[in-house]
Amino acid sequence: MVLDRGRALTQYSGTSFTKRARMSLQISSVEAVLVDLPTIRAHQLAMATMQRQSLVIVRIRSSDGLEGIGEATTIGGLSYGEESPEGIKLTIDTYLAPALVGEDPSNINAVMLRLNKVAKGNRFAKCAIETALLDAQGKRLGVPISTLLGGAVRKTLPVLWTLASGDTARDIDEAEQLLEARRHHTFKLKIGRRSVRDDVSHVSKIKAALGDRAKVTVDVNQAWSELDAVAGIQALEAAGVDLIEQPTPRENRAALARLADRFAVPIMADEAVAGPEDALDLVRGACADVLALKIAKAGGIYSMVRTAAVADAAGIALYGGTMLEGSIGSIASAHGFSALPQLSWGTELFGPLLLKDDIVAERPHYSDFDLHIPAGPGLGLEIDEDKLAHYRRA
Repeated sequence: MVLDRGRALTQYSGTSFTKRARMSLQISSVEAVLVDLPTIRAHQLAMATMQRQSLVIVRIRSSDGLEGIGEATTIGGLSYGEESPEGIKLTIDTYLAPALVGEDPSNINAVMLRLNKVAKGNRFAKCAIETALLDAQGKRLGVPISTLLGGAVRKTLPVLWTLASGDTARDIDEAEQLLEARRHHTFKLKIGRRSVRDDVSHVSKIKAALGDRAKVTVDVNQAWSELDAVAGIQALEAAGVDLIEQPTPRENRAALARLADRFAVPIMADEAVAGPEDALDLVRGACADVLALKIAKAGGIYSMVRTAAVADAAGIALYGGTMLEGSIGSIASAHGFSALPQLSWGTELFGPLLLKDDIVAERPHYSDFDLHIPAGPGLGLEIDEDKLAHYRRA
């Protein structure tokens, strides 16, 4: 056999070059930007009323010239949880970014393991970083993030809408318009700010007006005691409400379990679940019929998938939750949810619709009651630099 020495050298050199290029791939910079976006209306929750939404946009650039983007968003500053937009930026700038620079952005598992050693908790900040790494890796390979998770089993996701004006007639009118436009046919009502009697009256009138044309769910955001929850859920169940979300404080899982056992209407855990460890505890205690999944609370898409697997194995239904993220965070969640084997209760990824404006070149598309997931590489989104410059916080 005659050896083509020139060809052999070319192949060897090519392999060696590819190996060297892979070894030299490094994260070159990490930037966290605070952005304040106005909402289309006041958005009332049990713990706060939102007039704007504050996002932390993360941009990670690598030595191959690629950039990945991610988002961390909370609800009502610190009124919802332990992380705030300002705190997230500080954590990234001070602790996480220095640990990222020089690391291989294509080895996401190793990078995230390193961050877990550098900082405990801080799930929202880590989620934004993981999203940016996945976005860049998807662009690197020319595939959507869902492909990195094993592939999407659905191209669109059902999305509900929250009726949160607090005014019964206005909420009914808003729901009718959205049904007519075929944008939503499931509506969530945020309750818990008023008396149980007033909240039940408000919800019951809306359900009666919409009838079988729409599902109606309620989110109490932990505002009720167990005694209030018994009275409230009994009345809401009689009114035909389809789902009750986190009626009691997250720490009182025993109360949640008693309510789930007592009533036929499904009880969903939201604030009570963050990652797979919480899911396992809730499953063991038979605390809920449905679990809400949120990539930010889980610490990233991979951890959300693990959380879903625990609930799924126990026969618990799943629901795709939101932190009212803008387009970047919502589409990151959508890619993750699209890869789950079951998602019985759909999603609430309406965050971009709540905003008057956004910072991406093309906003997500909603039609026929669904969110349509972008098919491009990575997230399938690009930042609008002019909009980012306009809305970024000084």
